[in-house]
Amino acid sequence: MNSLKTATLRFASLASNATGALGKRDFTRSLWHMTKTGNNNSSDHVAILNVHKPSVNCTCGCNIHTKAERELVEFLTEEIIAERKVQKGKTVPSTLEGFAVKLDGANVELTKQTEKEKIVVSFNVNHTVDSEDEPEINPNADKPELGEMRSKPQFEVDIIQGKATLSFTCTYLQGEAQEGEYNDVFSIDEMAIYEGEWNEKIYAVAGDVLDGYLYDLLMNLLEEKGISQEFAEKLSDLATAHEHTSYIGLLEKLSKFSSGSK
Repeated sequence: MNSLKTATLRFASLASNATGALGKRDFTRSLWHMTKTGNNNSSDHVAILNVHKPSVNCTCGCNIHTKAERELVEFLTEEIIAERKVQKGKTVPSTLEGFAVKLDGANVELTKQTEKEKIVVSFNVNHTVDSEDEPEINPNADKPELGEMRSKPQFEVDIIQGKATLSFTCTYLQGEAQEGEYNDVFSIDEMAIYEGEWNEKIYAVAGDVLDGYLYDLLMNLLEEKGISQEFAEKLSDLATAHEHTSYIGLLEKLSKFSSGSK
């Protein structure tokens, strides 16, 4: 996606009404058809997007019936190659800190079984990618440097003992810790305890209203169960690798769909 990001960021730096955080993986229209056009009033008229009508007959023999589809496939071919280069060396491990890793589409589940209990960490990688840092973009630069794209999903931790489940919802913290603050990677958003299956009737308490000492004790409990700050960092690495693999897979499916391949 590197080439599309570069074009989009250049355009965003010139547009006065541009929105959205730089570095995020936003879906944007291709700027291929943006061209400068002169008029009698200004020699620096902003480009206008030319909309092309689909061609009725395709003579290239490639099963692509419109100009838009052909350009989309051409772009995707280059984009997939670029994304694979970035992906090189990044794989999803089968285990992580004693947890077995299971992938199911965008869902990820990590499980660890002991004689006393079962611990399950689960999350979904959809809409979890953001830039580590939002760099200052130099519009004159050919290739603006972007922050690393990382997946930091909200994740659930279930500690199951018999029929009872102690459940935590955790979120990655943004930014760096200020002086006097704990240098935690994640925080507890919500906690609940229940028997059987989860349902909406079960009471859950928000982490930010818990007694401060109780909150610290619960964080210590999670660390004792293997959900440490270091584990959370590695969990983000795993999520990033899986999200990127899933994204490349989506590009490949889109290319096949646009080209009419089965």
